[in-house]
Amino acid sequence: MAVAASTEGMPLARMPRTQSLSAVRAWIYCLAALVVLMVAVGGATRLTGSGLSITEWRPVTGAIPPLTEQAWTVEFEKYRQISQYELVNKGMTLSEFKFIYAWEWGHRQLGRLLGLVFFLPLVWFWARGAIKRRLALTLLGIGALGGLQGAIGWIMVASGLEPGMTAVAPIKLALHLTVASIILACLVWVAAGLKDRSQQPGEERAAGVAPRILVGLILFQIALGGLVAGSTAGLSYNTWPLMDGALVPPASALFVMNPWIENFVDNVILVQFNHRLVAYAIVAFALWHAWSIRRLAAASKTARRATAMAGLTLAQMVLGIVTLLLVVPLWAGLAHQVFAMAVLAMAVVHARVSLG
Repeated sequence: MAVAASTEGMPLARMPRTQSLSAVRAWIYCLAALVVLMVAVGGATRLTGSGLSITEWRPVTGAIPPLTEQAWTVEFEKYRQISQYELVNKGMTLSEFKFIYAWEWGHRQLGRLLGLVFFLPLVWFWARGAIKRRLALTLLGIGALGGLQGAIGWIMVASGLEPGMTAVAPIKLALHLTVASIILACLVWVAAGLKDRSQQPGEERAAGVAPRILVGLILFQIALGGLVAGSTAGLSYNTWPLMDGALVPPASALFVMNPWIENFVDNVILVQFNHRLVAYAIVAFALWHAWSIRRLAAASKTARRATAMAGLTLAQMVLGIVTLLLVVPLWAGLAHQVFAMAVLAMAVVHARVSLG
C-alpha cells in the first residue's frame, strides 16, 4: 500500500520502469483485441454479403453514414450500379440495403477506431518516456503495416466492383486476412516480450525453433482459409474425411485448370483440399511438439504451453470440420475465423516466451 501511495499522481515518466511497461503492455493487448474484433466483423461482413455495399473509399468523410432518406437513396443508387446488385441482389429493398451497409460501415469504423487507439496512446507513452527508441520504432512499423492494411482493404473491395464481379477476388481477400493476422501476431509478440518473468516461479524449457515453425504454419493456414472464404470453397464437398467420395481427389480434379498454378487460387476442390492438408499437418506438428517437450521436462511451463497448443489446434480442426459439414452457417464460420486468431495469438505467446 505504501508503494501504491508513493506513486499515486506521479507522472508516467517518473514511475518505475516495470509499472510503465505494464501500462504499455495492457495497451498493446487492447490493440490486439481490437484487431480480433475487426477480423470478426470483417468475417460477418463477408458472410452476409455486405462487403461491396459501400462503393467508395472515403477515409475521412466516410466516417459519417447517410443521415437522411435522400442520402440513403443516393448510396443505394450507387450500389445498384454494380454487378453484385444486378446479378445477385436485384430487387433488394432500401431497408435490406441498410442492413448490409451497416456491416461494411461498422467494419470501416472499427478500422478508424483502431487507428486512434494506436496513435494517440503511442504519442502519450512516447512523450513520457515509457516507450524507448527501439520499441517505438517497432510500434511505428506495426502502425505503418496497419495503414497499408487499410489500402489493401480498399484494393480488395475495388476488385469486387469490376464489371461482372459479384464478390471480391479470393487472392486479395486472403491477403487482407493474412496481413491482419500478421499485425495481430506482431502486437502479441511485442506485448509478450514486455512482461518481466524473472521473478516468476516455474521452470522454462528451451523449445528450439518448433514454436516459431508452428506460428508460421498457422499463418499459412489462415492465408489458405482466406482463399477458401474468397472462393466460397466451403460451400462445396461438405463431407469429411472424404471429398467427393475419395480421401485424396484425383489429379484430374485437383488440376483441371490451365495453367496449373491457377488451381491453387480458383479451383475450389484444390483450395479446400490444401486447407484440409495443412490442418492435419498443424495438428500433427503441435502434438509432436508437445510430446517432445513433455518427454524432456513434463513439469515445465514450456511443456504446459505446448500441450495447450496441441489442444487448441485440435479443437480448431474439429470446429473447421463442423463448419464444413453444416455448410458454413454464420455462427460457425465466425467462430472458426475468430478461434483461428486465438490459436495464432497463443502460438505467438508460446514462441515469444520460449525465447526467454
